[in-house]
Amino acid sequence: MHSDTITVLGIAGSLRRGSYNRALLRSAQSLAPADMRLDLFDLHDVPFYDADVEKEGDPEAVTELKRRVREADALVIATPEYQHSLPGVLKNALDWASRPPKDPPLKGKPIAMMGATPGRYGTARAQAELRKVLAYNDAVVVNRPEVLVANAGETFDEAGELVDETARELVRELLTALGWWARLLRDARARA
Repeated sequence: MHSDTITVLGIAGSLRRGSYNRALLRSAQSLAPADMRLDLFDLHDVPFYDADVEKEGDPEAVTELKRRVREADALVIATPEYQHSLPGVLKNALDWASRPPKDPPLKGKPIAMMGATPGRYGTARAQAELRKVLAYNDAVVVNRPEVLVANAGETFDEAGELVDETARELVRELLTALGWWARLLRDARARA
C-alpha cells in the first residue's frame, strides 16, 4: 500500500444482512478514490456498554473496535433511521468508542456520515443525532455533501449495488472530502 493511502473504517449502524446501509458501505468501497482503502467493521459481536464489564477489561470485540478506530485515518458511518434517531447498536458502539474519557478513540478523528432508508426523507434526523454524539467526542465531522439516500428500494439493485447516479456521485464527493480532512489532520499530527 502506498504511504499516502488514506485508511478509512466503515461502520454500518444496522445488523441486518440485507441492510441498505451495509450495501451503501459496500458501494462506497468501489466508489472511493484510488488513494483510499475502505475496510468494514461489523458490530454484531459488540456487547451492550456496561461500566462493570469495562472495569474488568474491554471484551474482545470492543478492544478490536477501539483498535481499528484508532488505527484508521478516518471513519465513515452509514446509519439507518429508527424512530427519528440512531439505531441502538450504533449508539452502543459509539458509547464504547468514547472510552476512556481522557483519550477516546473518536477524538480528533475525521468522520463522514451517510445513510439509506426505504422512506422518503433519507436519514436526516438520524444523522443530526449522530452529529451530536460525534461533536461531544471532539470528532471532526465532514459536513458536506450530505448523503441522504431515500427510497432505497429503488436506489439499490437486487444485488445490493447503489445504482442511483446522483447518490453515487454524492458518495464519491463525500469520500473525497473525507480524504482531504484525513490527510490534513494526519499531516498536522506528523508535524506536531
